[in-house]
Amino acid sequence: MSGPILLAYDLDGEGGGKPVSDRVIGRELRRDVLAWVHLDGKHPDARLWLDREISSLDPFVVDALLAEETRPRMAEINDGALLILRGINHDENADPEDMVSIRLWIDKTRIISVQLRNSMAIFDVEERISANKGPRNPGEFVNLLLARLSDGMTSLIADLDDETDDVEERILEDPDSSLRERIISIRKTAIKLRRYIAPQRDAIGQLLLAEFSWLDGQHRRLLQENFDHLLRYIEDLDAIRERSQIMKDELANIIADKLNRHLYILSVIAAIFLPLAFLTGLFGINVGGIPGDQSPYAFAIFCGVLVILVAVQIFIFKKLKWF
Repeated sequence: MSGPILLAYDLDGEGGGKPVSDRVIGRELRRDVLAWVHLDGKHPDARLWLDREISSLDPFVVDALLAEETRPRMAEINDGALLILRGINHDENADPEDMVSIRLWIDKTRIISVQLRNSMAIFDVEERISANKGPRNPGEFVNLLLARLSDGMTSLIADLDDETDDVEERILEDPDSSLRERIISIRKTAIKLRRYIAPQRDAIGQLLLAEFSWLDGQHRRLLQENFDHLLRYIEDLDAIRERSQIMKDELANIIADKLNRHLYILSVIAAIFLPLAFLTGLFGINVGGIPGDQSPYAFAIFCGVLVILVAVQIFIFKKLKWF
């Protein structure tokens, strides 16, 4: 399809639907039948198309659907919902935690979705519609989309938790300062994910409480399931953040203990050699009267005295429990 339209479907209410052209979808969205259009929000004609084909749409909704920066939220307008969601970024070479937004306007007969970047969840929904296993109504569409978004989050958070376990094991077995970078990366990822998942949970919570005619008891039970999933993700992310902070502190303590141990050993060595250095310096001065300067055994005797002095020092240090 040309223009800003990426997908356009007439939904048959049985889980299937037929794709329609960009010339027809505007008319279908104005009829009393369930239709879905998915737009490219970056297309220069996206706003023009919405203003022309769906002039009844509130300008506030149009602005929200096409906004450059968004956070997950839900706004109730009459019997329709403006719903901003976030999903995992599956683009090649992209950071998964750089979550992509999906903007939705949903009422009893219209589903309008907008993307600024590719979202696999939207095309998963399309595949199910093509296989006649898609949503039969707006409530099912929302829940199916949320389920697809949750699938991506589940695998990412599980991978993050596994990486946290690996770093924790490494710290216990072979602590190294290079692990700090991995700990920081884990913590940063958890913070970025939570930044979007927490408001998404709140948005679903608001949707649960809204009195829409197109949401029945079954839809609300599924929404509650999706809400619980998001709540568990947030708890997992909070646990990962806390564990990463504990690991960072533990690694810093282990490294500090190593350093202190090395400094302690150096201090003991310095304490042992301090009197030796004093004596060798004293006997090494080039002035007359040095004891033993005429004796062939003086050097050996002096070395023996130094050995005895070291032994006495070690005995005293042991008694004092310095090592």
